[in-house]
Amino acid sequence: MSFTRYPEYRESQVDWLGEIPAAWDVAKFRHIFRESGEKIDDEVVGPMLSVSGYRGIEIKDYEDDNQRRSDEDLVGYRIVRPGQLVVNTMWLNYAGLGVSEHEGHVSPAYRSYWIEADVDSRYIHHLMRSSLYVQGYTQLLTGIRPNSLQMSRDNLMGFPVLLPPLEDQQAIAAFLDRETAKIDALVAEQERLIALLKEKRQAVISHAVTKGLDPDAPMKDSGIEWLGEIPAHWEVRTLKSLVERGVSISYGIVQPGENVEDGVPFIQTTNMSSGNFDLSILQRTTADIASAYPRSTLRPDDVVLGIRASIGAAHIVPEELAGANLSRGVARIQCGEEIYPQYLVACLGSASTERYWQLCKQGSTFNEVSIETVKNLKIAVPPKNEQEKIIQQCQVEQERFADILAAATDLLAVMRERRAALISAAVTGKIDVRGLAKQHEMEAA
Repeated sequence: MSFTRYPEYRESQVDWLGEIPAAWDVAKFRHIFRESGEKIDDEVVGPMLSVSGYRGIEIKDYEDDNQRRSDEDLVGYRIVRPGQLVVNTMWLNYAGLGVSEHEGHVSPAYRSYWIEADVDSRYIHHLMRSSLYVQGYTQLLTGIRPNSLQMSRDNLMGFPVLLPPLEDQQAIAAFLDRETAKIDALVAEQERLIALLKEKRQAVISHAVTKGLDPDAPMKDSGIEWLGEIPAHWEVRTLKSLVERGVSISYGIVQPGENVEDGVPFIQTTNMSSGNFDLSILQRTTADIASAYPRSTLRPDDVVLGIRASIGAAHIVPEELAGANLSRGVARIQCGEEIYPQYLVACLGSASTERYWQLCKQGSTFNEVSIETVKNLKIAVPPKNEQEKIIQQCQVEQERFADILAAATDLLAVMRERRAALISAAVTGKIDVRGLAKQHEMEAA
């Protein structure tokens, strides 16, 4: 698809915006948006909403029902009406805003704004979330940690809003709604492919840790329905019998409190699901709170296991996390001499162990498993020399799938980058899409 430029441009007088079409205006945020003061009092309005950096405002999907707030806890939360701009001023560097299609409520930390009647809300949605605008926000954010940078109210009120004539706004919005829907469909297909590749990777590793590497090895019934047959010379052991002597499998801090700068970092369920343990993004608690949980103070080569929300996600603790702690949703396992941490992580990520977690969750209203459930997990344990071979084979398979997944993920990133570039170019007038929008209207008619 080829694009033309507008016939004439002028300077916007905003450094990061550069040139804009000559017929377009630049208004201040305060002239386009009016803050809504509606808050929940005695009646909850709609579902809890959240902001996605990719999709905008959406209904919050809870991983854990424990995270849901009671009606009493929601008093004071901001009410959101359809067509309002919702802004999280602490996530503007991650496109933490958008025009809502839903009626609901958001955290008091958010703000909601009515949009002037002579401004197209879909255009505003694309404009305010565009990558160029995110760059503009980022220049005005203050703070230390990347996930808590914030824009002041004065800076937001004075922020420049690019306004084409209303007819142009509508044409741009129609074009972007149509084109981004096409890209989103391709993105969804690619995400499904990546999910299938991950399932295949799990199946290959699951076979190695339950059936071994020798296809001709004699087999025996493990006596465990969800484990099935295992090589005849392997043992079935409970996880609690495989930990280091004198220690026990335990979870972490129950109430870590507010995030504390320069405090003790701790791993949460969100870190477990992403596998991202970068110290710059970990939440931190006070040394006093952490010292009350010595049983979950981490050392290198410990295994950490998600037991709430991210159930079954398992990782080996790297050197840089020595001395860190855990939240209540994560368990610490110190392997004894009879099992390698790498082998245990492979077992914890197997399909058979996933079936065990599912069986143990039945009848529970919460997406979690108990420490006792973890301790009683049955592991198929080969001799250590065979564990080494399985670990090596799993690493080979991990690397093979990593290459395939990297290529698939790179393509996904290209699709998203094209989407972002198209939006930014259209909403800032770098390309003229009005003719394409009209052409589509004529074809549709």
